Amino acid sequence: MQITHCEVIPKKLSLRQPVQMARQEKIESIMAIYVRLETLDRRNAWGCAVTHPSLTGENTEDVLNAAQVCAQRATDLHPTNLEYSLAELMPYTQDFPAVKCAFDLAFYDLLGLAAGMPLYRLLGGYRNRIQTSVTIPICGVRDSVQIAEQRAQAGFRMFKIKGGVDPQEDVQRVRAIHRQMSNHHLRLDADGGYSVRDALAVATQLKDILEMIEQPVPEDDLDGLCEVTSKSPVPILADQSVKGPASALRLAAERTVDGVCVKVSTCGGLNCARQVDNIARAARLSTMIGCLVEPGLLIAAGLTLALSSPNVQYADLDGSLDILNDPTEAGFRLEDGWLVANDVPGLGCSVNL
Repeated sequence: MQITHCEVIPKKLSLRQPVQMARQEKIESIMAIYVRLETLDRRNAWGCAVTHPSLTGENTEDVLNAAQVCAQRATDLHPTNLEYSLAELMPYTQDFPAVKCAFDLAFYDLLGLAAGMPLYRLLGGYRNRIQTSVTIPICGVRDSVQIAEQRAQAGFRMFKIKGGVDPQEDVQRVRAIHRQMSNHHLRLDADGGYSVRDALAVATQLKDILEMIEQPVPEDDLDGLCEVTSKSPVPILADQSVKGPASALRLAAERTVDGVCVKVSTCGGLNCARQVDNIARAARLSTMIGCLVEPGLLIAAGLTLALSSPNVQYADLDGSLDILNDPTEAGFRLEDGWLVANDVPGLGCSVNL
């Protein structure tokens, strides 16, 4: 097997409705950067990343320029010498996690194609399905309940409620959803919007309702995060505070949180995400596989990690549901809130571009 061609394809993806997160502007569209590796026997492997100022902080033009440099280098690399190939691209990707992610996934996809195995089995094969949460966006109490009811009718039994703007309204929203659907699992994601005091107040008021709270305080306030974790009656997970293996190691060593959220998109692909998960596993911290607003190919990558690792306790892989023009033909199924793998080699997706 030999790589004969590498193509970088940007595509703007539109959302069904704007996404609002704490302390950020509304997101109405994202830019996806696709990488296609073509081999001598005309097999295609795909990778992908997303860019948006509010999500990744990366400039799309800079990302594209770096990706084109990597594309020129990729045809000289051996498709199954994965660690070597990624190391050879590192000088061009180290400042651009999106580029690193896109090429990482393309080479992992190619590895699965070469082996003739689904990538989740090749990397561990712990399970073939996992239940995912679905997001309830920041909105009023009545709208939150209505959206939750619609999601429940679609089969979802886990809700991740976005918050972080108004702590007391967040409490009201969680309680209102719980009253209507007491048999559903509820999680709260503050996106770093609370103070330590507010985070502990919310956790205390919702201790018998919430499964966990994600990133209650700003990402750089590790002392505050540690204080919340030590006093909270609800498990605390870090999200934006996890930027890669080094930050995960510090969080684990200092017992700053009860678990970590790993996003393939933001940490630079599966290679890095697997390292973070292994650190969490060694430290006996739970792992959640999360996502950005992102196309199905990236969801497939997150699902690959979630299915391959026994340490993954939570999945939040709904980021493609509200994309209107996703070119991904997914190799997984969504059944009543469960993501189920099909036994298709590699990441199991094709892309129509």
